[in-house]
Amino acid sequence: MAVLSTQQSQAVKERFAQFTKVYAAHRPAVQRTLNIAFVFYVLGSTYFSLSGGSRKSQAGDGPTKKGRATKRGEPGKPAKVAVDAVFYRRLGQILRIVIPGIRSKEALLLFMHSSLLIFRTAISLYVAALDGKIVASLVRAKPLEFFWNIVRWLLVAVPATWTNSWLSYVQNKLAIAYRTRLTKEIIKQYLGDEDQGSEGKVYYKLANLDDRIKNPDQMITHDIQRFSTHLAAIYSNLAKPVLDVILYNYQLSQNVGAEGLMGLTFLVNGTAVLLRYLTPPFGMYAALSAQLAGSLRHTHSRLAEFSEEVAFMGGENTEKLLVEREYAGVMEHEHRILNSRWWFGCIEEGVIKWLWGSFGLVLCAIPVFFKVPGIQTVDLGSRTEGFVTNRRLLLSSSDAFGRVMYSYKDLAELAGYTARVSELLETMEDIRAGKYEKALVSTASLEENGKILRGRGQIIESEDIQFENVPIVTPNGDILVRSLSFHVTPGQHLLIVGPNGCGKSSLFRILGGLWPVYGGVVRKPPASQFILIPQRPYLSLGTLRDQVIYPHSKTDMEARGTTDAELMKILAMVQMEGVVEREGGWDAAREWRESLSGGDQQKIAWARLFYHCPKYAVLDEATSLVPLEVEGRMMEHATELGITLLTVSHRPSLWKYHSLILHYDGQGGYIFTKLDAEKRLALQEEKQALESKLLEVPKMRERLAELKALAAEE
Repeated sequence: MAVLSTQQSQAVKERFAQFTKVYAAHRPAVQRTLNIAFVFYVLGSTYFSLSGGSRKSQAGDGPTKKGRATKRGEPGKPAKVAVDAVFYRRLGQILRIVIPGIRSKEALLLFMHSSLLIFRTAISLYVAALDGKIVASLVRAKPLEFFWNIVRWLLVAVPATWTNSWLSYVQNKLAIAYRTRLTKEIIKQYLGDEDQGSEGKVYYKLANLDDRIKNPDQMITHDIQRFSTHLAAIYSNLAKPVLDVILYNYQLSQNVGAEGLMGLTFLVNGTAVLLRYLTPPFGMYAALSAQLAGSLRHTHSRLAEFSEEVAFMGGENTEKLLVEREYAGVMEHEHRILNSRWWFGCIEEGVIKWLWGSFGLVLCAIPVFFKVPGIQTVDLGSRTEGFVTNRRLLLSSSDAFGRVMYSYKDLAELAGYTARVSELLETMEDIRAGKYEKALVSTASLEENGKILRGRGQIIESEDIQFENVPIVTPNGDILVRSLSFHVTPGQHLLIVGPNGCGKSSLFRILGGLWPVYGGVVRKPPASQFILIPQRPYLSLGTLRDQVIYPHSKTDMEARGTTDAELMKILAMVQMEGVVEREGGWDAAREWRESLSGGDQQKIAWARLFYHCPKYAVLDEATSLVPLEVEGRMMEHATELGITLLTVSHRPSLWKYHSLILHYDGQGGYIFTKLDAEKRLALQEEKQALESKLLEVPKMRERLAELKALAAEE
């Protein structure tokens, strides 16, 4: 048995020797095959690891409008944000905006960035080999060789530092270019232009007709900036490490063999799967952070907007509690993120730096302790040079692979900001298509009301204003008037009266193209032929001239042939010519809402009306703060200019300037008829006289009771 065992052992050794000989002969081909397989493995695993949630997302999300898969959460909960198919679809749409073509500035910057990344990797490979040579010259005690290696080290520092500085510069330029391109596109959609017609006014409809976005200002300023910065950084944080992993490991395989490299790859990949499984949802955290920060900012802006009302009501403590509640929500979320980053950072560094480092040291030791087929035995200096070079390559490769892992965290944060920017773009797209999501009043659920809300009316351009069976509906679904019909021709001034909340302002918003039409037919001129003068007019930032010609610029004014002297005549018409000298000339710039009184602001708005001279003017208590003689003068001049007035006012002094009246009763009914100002004024005076007499009745009855009591005593 012992003889047989010895023979078997000898046979095994002979077969192993034959296998080693054959393997050594074919090892170059095996090495090439393993290296090629490694490249495909790195690219494939990177792709699948970064898009691993795509299939699950596609299977879980049902079809929605326009084929879009949404990621909305339950009410009161944030929407799910992940690196999945929805993220890549959204990112692809935004990339078509920020990189419109291969000849664009952004594409050229991206090409320059890529070239610099490749060049920096080549320098790193050279430095790794040079590092080994420097140590080998020390071990061999060759001073001249050591000196020239140090010279090479200093020389290679010149392109290395130049490349690193250029990489940082180009990456920041990319971020600025992305932000500029994206901001311009969003501002274009947000503010629109006159050619968009009913599809424009997105900024108004987003704030008043839709509930999805409460803080577009924060999205346009902060979220776009964060998205652009992350997008510019993610390319170098992802593409460069993947390239480094391939090149460093290829060079490493030439030194220690591709077999050990493949074994190391499987070990690293196994721990990477575990690490990714433990990764917190940083994408959702980033999106929620932006949402909470926007909510806090919105609370502060509301306090600034309504500071006067809060001050009069003494609501400081209540507002303080609201602000503190929002801030506490932000801080609670930030602490949750901080805790997640802390424990995940411990696990991440332990795995990537220390566990993978031990794997690498074992790999570097293979040529020292084992005879590798095809590699000859070398002296101590060459062995030291090889170990230092391999160690340097291994550390660089490990760092690159670690950055690939880190990039998933960066990609998750990018997904959060992508979701925010995409939400803004998709919501604006829906609004331009007339699709709104607004919390409705309880009565909107009634079948009869629901039928009206599901309908859509027709808008026809016309010189006249004519409503035919048009329902007046607020954005929250409150039906003020079920069917409104009236007809106003140019030159027929219309007076609109009624209690608060009956639909007076709603009518103007339909005429201005701000609110949708839910039924019937509306014939009207385009919205550009209307000017609104509210009780508190809007005064823009700019010069005194800008207040009169708004929204025109000085260039627009000069293009239409208007001079400052003609503007002065317009101001004289509203008895405001003295304001130019008082404020320091036409080019004086102020915060005009604070510099001008309420009456002067209304006069400036009337001057603006006379400058533009539209076909129709909507006056909403527009003369409530000006003297009666100035009021009459402005009304008469508007009539002389051919401006048809649609007036909401409770001042009887305005009745004589109107020929038609639309009277809401506040219960969903109305009366549209001709206005006889003298008769209506007489009726008004008689009504006031009777009301005054009726107020005296209780006093008369009380006095009568006293007289009866005195008579009874006598």
